[in-house]
Amino acid sequence: MNIWVITVLMIMLTVIMYILMNAVYVRLRSPFLVPILTTTIAVIVVLSLLDISYETYMTGGRWIDALLGPAIVSLCIPLYKQRDLISKNLLPIFSGVVAGGVTGMITGDLAARLAGFSTELLASILPKSITSPIAMQIAEELGGIPSLATVLVIIAGLAGILMGPWISRWFAIDTAIGQGIGLGVGAHAIGTSKALEYGEQTASMSSVAMTLSAILGALAGPLFGIWLFP
Repeated sequence: MNIWVITVLMIMLTVIMYILMNAVYVRLRSPFLVPILTTTIAVIVVLSLLDISYETYMTGGRWIDALLGPAIVSLCIPLYKQRDLISKNLLPIFSGVVAGGVTGMITGDLAARLAGFSTELLASILPKSITSPIAMQIAEELGGIPSLATVLVIIAGLAGILMGPWISRWFAIDTAIGQGIGLGVGAHAIGTSKALEYGEQTASMSSVAMTLSAILGALAGPLFGIWLFP
């Protein structure tokens, strides 16, 4: 089959599955049915049933992957609209991002050490709460596996959007700043997509937290690496 036909088919498969899974999520509103999770599972099932390799799927998947950068940049729109709210709350935003980012790295490191993971796996886990393009670079600098770091970033994001709403209820976190920072720091871009459901202010806070976390991770990640892997 022509490569361009395969490319279009793989893109259509992904888009159609997302539309279907999003419709299911909108109807049932269960945190376990978030489209990014169910679409991933549905695409894997279809590829397995039709015996389509990952390499064949990525002929189309890479075009979707290329849209990740522009999608993240587009988050600057709600960010700009909420600039007054952000400027009035710089201290709580910055302190929340630093606390969340450092806690994420330390807890990830402790969990990996308790599980007896190798240094290579440990270096791949460390940037799990940072958006994937930066997490891959940090993992590579620390001697980890960039592709594994990407998988762990996705797992951290999915865990964040599954547990985030419950944690917010348990600790009575009901402000846009608190919910947005929690989702942005703990679940990066996936958390920000969830924050859009809460409203524009929450999404703005989440995108701010995600961006600051990426900057913090890029600066602090190598320093953690020197401390953790002397």
